[in-house]
Amino acid sequence: MRMMPIALSRPGMKLAKKIYSDDGIVLLAEGVELTSSLIRRLSECGISFIYIQDAKTEGIVVPELLSDETHQRSIKEIRTTFREFVNQPRKNNASTYPYVGRKMRDVMNLIMEDLSNSKDAMIMLTNLHTVDHYLYKHSLNVCVYTTLLGMAQGYDHEKLITLGLGALLHDIGKTQISMEVLLKPGALSEYEFAEMKRHTERGYYLLKDEPNIPLLAAHCAYQHHERINGCGYPRGIKGDQIHEYAKWIGIVDSYDAMTSQRIYRNAMLPHQAVEALYSGSDILYETSMLRLFRDKVAIYPVGLSVKLNTGQSAIVCDINSTCAHRPVIRVLTDEYGVELKAPFDMDLSTNLSVLISKIELGADGVPA
Repeated sequence: MRMMPIALSRPGMKLAKKIYSDDGIVLLAEGVELTSSLIRRLSECGISFIYIQDAKTEGIVVPELLSDETHQRSIKEIRTTFREFVNQPRKNNASTYPYVGRKMRDVMNLIMEDLSNSKDAMIMLTNLHTVDHYLYKHSLNVCVYTTLLGMAQGYDHEKLITLGLGALLHDIGKTQISMEVLLKPGALSEYEFAEMKRHTERGYYLLKDEPNIPLLAAHCAYQHHERINGCGYPRGIKGDQIHEYAKWIGIVDSYDAMTSQRIYRNAMLPHQAVEALYSGSDILYETSMLRLFRDKVAIYPVGLSVKLNTGQSAIVCDINSTCAHRPVIRVLTDEYGVELKAPFDMDLSTNLSVLISKIELGADGVPA
């Protein structure tokens, strides 16, 4: 299968992966032939990339971090929880929802089980083939990616639960922001931006008294937009004043936002988002944390078309967990761009003279 930007998809292409709704219903099955109206509808639903069938990339399989069952259950519980807080926007101090923490802990246990069963799991784009509310999808992605980083950091089970809950609920305060502001396609006014920024404080106050939510998870909601040079919000704290968990979530929150299709801009590819994060090294984010993050990100997703320094074109067909920037590729052309009759696979981690020189996203879905 091959990864294709939705903007460059064409009628007649066939899906290589199912498209799901947020409650797990299959909207489009594998093998469905795309039409102009289907492509337009997928774009309107926030799908930035799709996987298409391609004879030259037969046998290339995209790994998944979560099982379909875990993904569906997680999104359902996130949606239910967030809607509960939308419906109770002015809860008094005596009002708590103890079942919320229990449900979120159940979700965390499912996620950790799936991640633990995936040896050398990498941070991979996980939102390419699900149509759902951005806030729910983003919350799940940030939780999964942050938990992976916590595992790589060597956190024990309880620390992972707390970190994961903080990540899962980091944006719960957005349930208190008006939909007009939250979904505005254009630039926010000064007042609207100030209102949006209040989601950190509101998230903290929603979570801090919940009996089954660690207080530290509430502080993750409070601090995930703080930055180490003090330019963040809501308090402008810096350096070690920001909790380590909130720093992890801040990195992942930014990464997932950049690699997700939004109303007001297109999604970045992972290597572009990582480069953008590194521009804030030791200014916005801790360099040591960025290094671990970079090492755990599948910089070049499976199915991506690439150009090599040899002039050849290829498709990424597998990830090297110990060397993320040097994946296994399938070479499709010679150095002159002539298609090979017998494409072959090459492991860039053992062919050090061969480099990926650029990403290819040809309008016809084949290497340029």
